Amino acid sequence: MSNSTLPSLLLVGGGRMGSALLAGWRERGVSSVLVVDPSPSAAALAGPDVTVVASVAEIPPGFTPGAVILAVKPQMASQVLPAYARFAGRAVFISIMAGKTLNAIAGMLGVKAALVRAMPNTPAAVRQGVTVAVAGSHVTQAQKTLADDLLAATGLISWVTSESLLDPVTAISGGGPAYVFLLAELMEQAGLDQGLPPALARQMARQTLIGSAALLAASDEDAAALRVAVTSPGGTTERALAVLRADGAWPDLFTKAIQAATERSRELST
Repeated sequence: MSNSTLPSLLLVGGGRMGSALLAGWRERGVSSVLVVDPSPSAAALAGPDVTVVASVAEIPPGFTPGAVILAVKPQMASQVLPAYARFAGRAVFISIMAGKTLNAIAGMLGVKAALVRAMPNTPAAVRQGVTVAVAGSHVTQAQKTLADDLLAATGLISWVTSESLLDPVTAISGGGPAYVFLLAELMEQAGLDQGLPPALARQMARQTLIGSAALLAASDEDAAALRVAVTSPGGTTERALAVLRADGAWPDLFTKAIQAATERSRELST
């Protein structure tokens, strides 16, 4: 991605995920982004490469974006999106709104709008995110390539052909950071219960997760092989894993949790 190849971009919503995308684009040399966000804090996003306006009415008359990125809260979509229908036929729309299907978005922007629906996750803020996307039927190959470039600015990007797969994606990668943070909480509390000083318990829990993730990323082995490598027969780790896996406790519980989140994603899809 370079400022010589990117068209002008229109970012609708400068919240946590929108600003994460914007930061990634800036690192890759974007030169022209217009952000629409009524929040006073959004003004901090402005710079030589970024203009911030409070409403769609303030978009300059001649502004023609190559991509419109929809990063508003899903519950605001019906109020916000119709005003951007005027860009349909000229721009690709990239939605990162959870739960809003391609059909629902098309109902607000027009049935012929070129739509990409994407599910990023919060590690995008440190360019370590994972995004899974699906392209609607009116998206050209050039528009898909542009969407891929824009979404890849915050981490890995994968594409699927079935929109229904975004429900388990939401459950696993979308909610995944929360599961990892919960594990950090539990490890820290377990350390406290065993008498560790609070600062040490927190440091050990966090750095163990950070270091393990880095090792997993650097290794060609799968997670199961790495787990076996650290589990000495008859040792302390084996004893702990026996408790976690007794009667399928942790594996079954995690499977049920992902299933519940997937079902909830389907319920919320409109």
